[in-house]
Order: sequence, then C-alpha cells, then structure tokens
Amino acid sequence: MNIIRAKTIGFCTGVRRAVELAYNEAEHSRGQRPVYTLGPLIHNPQVLDDLKRWGVEILDEHHLPENLHGAVVIIRAHGISPQTETELRRRGAQVVDATCPRVKSSQLKAATFAEAGYRLFLAGEKHHAEIIGIKGYADAAAPGKTADTAAFCAVVSNAAEAEKAAAQLHDEDSTLCDNAATALIGQTTISAEEYQSIGSAITESFPGLEIAQTICTATQERQDSLREMLQKVDAIIIAGGKESANTRRLLAIAEAAGKPCALVETAVDIPADFLKFNTIGLASGASTPDVIIDDIERSLGNVSAVA
Repeated sequence: MNIIRAKTIGFCTGVRRAVELAYNEAEHSRGQRPVYTLGPLIHNPQVLDDLKRWGVEILDEHHLPENLHGAVVIIRAHGISPQTETELRRRGAQVVDATCPRVKSSQLKAATFAEAGYRLFLAGEKHHAEIIGIKGYADAAAPGKTADTAAFCAVVSNAAEAEKAAAQLHDEDSTLCDNAATALIGQTTISAEEYQSIGSAITESFPGLEIAQTICTATQERQDSLREMLQKVDAIIIAGGKESANTRRLLAIAEAAGKPCALVETAVDIPADFLKFNTIGLASGASTPDVIIDDIERSLGNVSAVA
C-alpha cells in the first residue's frame, strides 16, 4: 500500500500555541494550584485526555465555580466572549489567553464594526465556540448598550440563511438603505466557497456589504492540499476529532469529490475495507497531533510519499 500525506498536515500555529501554553501551565503548577481550560482547549479528544493526565481539567462556562481564587483558567483556542472573561476575573481566576491570534483578530474586527454602528452577519456554526465569542465582542461594543441590548448580529451557516436574514433585516428596519453599514465576518474554518456564497446572498439586499477576510490561511492550505491530492489516490483518510469544524469540512470536500473517505480519530477507527486500496491519501484537521497522524500511517503501511 502507498500512503500519500497532504502537504499541509498536523497542528496549525494557533493550536500548537494553545497546547504549549496549557502544558506549560500544568508543569509550572505541578499540582500546587488548579489548572482549567474554559471549555475544550481544542477539538481533539486525545490531546484533551492527555492534558487531563497532567491535571488540566475542563470547566463548563455555564456552571462556573463561584470561587476561583488561586486557579489558572486557560481561554481555549476558539476564544470566549469578553463578558465571560470578565466574570472569570471577578471570581478570582488568573486568566491565560490561548485564543488563536486569527480568532482574536476576528473578535476585534467585530467590536470595531459594532462600535461604528454596523449591522453584522457572522458566517459559521451558531453554537460553535468561536462564533459565540465573536458575537460577544460585537455585543459588548454596541453603542448605547445596556444589559438588555446587543448589536444586530445574525449568524448564518449557508447562503439560504444569509439571504433570508438580510432580506428580513432590510424589510423590518425602515431606516436602512441598500448601502447601509453592514459587514460580514466568517468563522476562521469556513471554506472560501461557502463564505463567497454567503457574501453574495447578503449583497442582494445590501450591495455595500463589507466582507472581512477572516478565513485562516491554515484552513485554506489544508483544503487546497487535500484537493491537490484527490486525483492521486484511491481513498482518503481525514485524521482528526469528530467535533472539529475544519476536520469535518475536509471530509465534506473528499465526499463531494466522490472518493471513498473516512474521518478517523485514531488508528483503531480505520475502516477495515480501506486496506484493499492501493493508494490512500492522509490529511488532517488543524488540531490533530503528529503522534496520531504517525500512528495512523503506521497502521496503514510503511510506504510513504508527499503529494
């Protein structure tokens, strides 16, 4: 069997930074003080299990302990809202910000747009931690905000939802004209094609829409690398966590190409019928550690190449 690795594979820079920060905090604390991440640090169960062995526990942001004095709380790579960060500090936590720098850039862009009075559209998954955090920044920066008000911020996951939300906003707010101040910010892991189609749908109602370029280059590089590999292989394995948005998008690309494909968290998940293929492509999400990728490759065979 021939295994061809994608050119871009393994941890992205933001994930690597977050994981290193977490291990550093665990090592420095050495059990002398609690170390938590607020929600899963990244979407990879094997990394989370290993961090737990180092004493790093996961906090549920909806059920925070009232007293966090003496505890370290690490903000996950996907980021959190400023409201949640303020609450952590109020409860006495030492906050370590492991937000991916690209996600932080999106958060600050949302705040800038909201402060200027823009109506915002967020392209992504409504319940994804990254989108929730970005929306929190927009809400916090909305002019004249009170505890009961927030910026107009519609989350849309596809072009149909975007078209409906934009048309509804246009019809309901008589103060808006076609060139009203509107902006679009995308989840960093969204595909360029999805983002473009969502932007095009919104411009039907708001031709003056400003589209922020927020797609992570690491995400795009992984998608391009997978597409380049598709014609060279008989089947594709995507290594990564099932909860990872960018990993699931890689799987969708392979499925759309009509290739036999599987999302594999560890080597034990490799489908038995994949061993019949002569050439298998191996790609991964941005939160998949090298050790998992190497183990999957060893389980498939020993012949390796680079696409």
